[in-house]
Amino acid sequence: MKRIKTALISVYNKDGIDAIVHLLDKQGVTIYSTGGTFDYIKSLGIEAKTIESLTGYPSILGGRVKTLHPKVFGGILFRRESPKDIKQVVDFQLPQIDLVIVDLYPFEETVKQTSNEAEIIEKIDIGGISLIRAAAKNFNDVLCVASSYLYPNLLEVLTAQKAQSTLVDRKYFAAHAFAVSSHYDTSIFNYFNKNQDIPALKISENQSNALRYGENPHQNAAFYGNLEEVFEKLNGKEISYNNTLDIDAAIHLIQDFSEPTVAIIKHNNACGIASCKSLSTAWDKALFSDPLSAFGGIICVNRKIDEETAQKMNSLFFEILIAPDFDEKALEIVCSKKNRIVLKLKDIKLPKTNIRSALNGFLCQEKDVVKYEEYDIQMVTTQKPDRRELEDLIFADKVVKHTKSNAIVLVKNNMMIASGMGQTSRVDALKQAIEKAKSFGFDLKGAVMASDAFFPFPDCIEIANEVGITAVIQPGGSLKDQDSTDACNRFNMSMIHTGKRHFKH
Repeated sequence: MKRIKTALISVYNKDGIDAIVHLLDKQGVTIYSTGGTFDYIKSLGIEAKTIESLTGYPSILGGRVKTLHPKVFGGILFRRESPKDIKQVVDFQLPQIDLVIVDLYPFEETVKQTSNEAEIIEKIDIGGISLIRAAAKNFNDVLCVASSYLYPNLLEVLTAQKAQSTLVDRKYFAAHAFAVSSHYDTSIFNYFNKNQDIPALKISENQSNALRYGENPHQNAAFYGNLEEVFEKLNGKEISYNNTLDIDAAIHLIQDFSEPTVAIIKHNNACGIASCKSLSTAWDKALFSDPLSAFGGIICVNRKIDEETAQKMNSLFFEILIAPDFDEKALEIVCSKKNRIVLKLKDIKLPKTNIRSALNGFLCQEKDVVKYEEYDIQMVTTQKPDRRELEDLIFADKVVKHTKSNAIVLVKNNMMIASGMGQTSRVDALKQAIEKAKSFGFDLKGAVMASDAFFPFPDCIEIANEVGITAVIQPGGSLKDQDSTDACNRFNMSMIHTGKRHFKH
């Protein structure tokens, strides 16, 4: 147990620091402070000493240099059990600083609020981060509090132990200190690296949300990040690991559609999706795509949900509903089931990269966000798609981009009528889609087909023709592209090459 005799306080966020300062003062602790923090402490009627009175130097360079001085860092870093250190402390008249409380300039928040580089750069804390590292390094003797979120923890320790700290306390706060400093440095690096392309991956998230379990009940799991930036949770149970993946898949899919659209997601894939002028009709068509798989699924829409649509949705058991907004009555209806998760989607730009662990490292890639307008379109067949077919082809291509490979998607009248996904053979994916469409009574005559990758052989074209599919969209790129093109010409089918493959694993 070590008694705190001298404290150094330099904080940006002062909310909650008053109780700590009062307690330190009551315990007879000498307080050194800087700038605005010193003024705040004095406003509380508590005695404090300026850092300048310790160093003999004023704050200079517009406040950039305040605490960077041997008397400050010597007072923090000297080892209390080292005779050599103690002699130097006496020789150079260094203080013994036992407690350091810092709250850093809000660099991340500033980056979010402005693009003014000069303003952003001034929010890179120098003295504060140095104080944190020094105090945390010397945890054997010094208690380091590195952020305002730790004020309550400090207050609890000081109250219970009357301004004393144990080694366990100091190591706990030191661990948090290095978490704060590493996160801060990561944010600064990522800001500077936006235009530098330094090949280094730096990820840091302070917020951790424990999930009910992982993919299976015997697996522990957590989400690192701030879900409240993405949506507002209006109703329902806690979100699980699988829920999170489905929500992510649903949002990325629905963002590709501008017309009123309803998507029903199961295991990260669309089991039903349709676009229509009316959201209520879009719901009818999306559900009709595969009413069996829709049970227990995730619903995502890109328009405000009205009462009529909510009434229809409420007749189905589903886990999650995601929408940009809800009518008052609609919200009451969809929240009538206490466990049903209802999310109000916020206007947010999601990250442009995908990161996943692989082997003993990480894979990082740009997300597949390319759109039809950006394709190198080639109408490779004699027959050209008519207006309705072209609309369906574009719709099908959007869906297949978000479907597990190997993938085939069949569409008719802006409605997915079936898909084959996750197959080791493209032929099997097509056969799966056809069998599913037929099982729900869909007429495939006049339907269109999208493939996530090229056809190495004309077999898929031949099978598609047999069931009445009239148009195809695929990336092309096979050495035998001409074989599939020739097959389309024989069957009077149209085919588009996009030049963009959409593998998804």
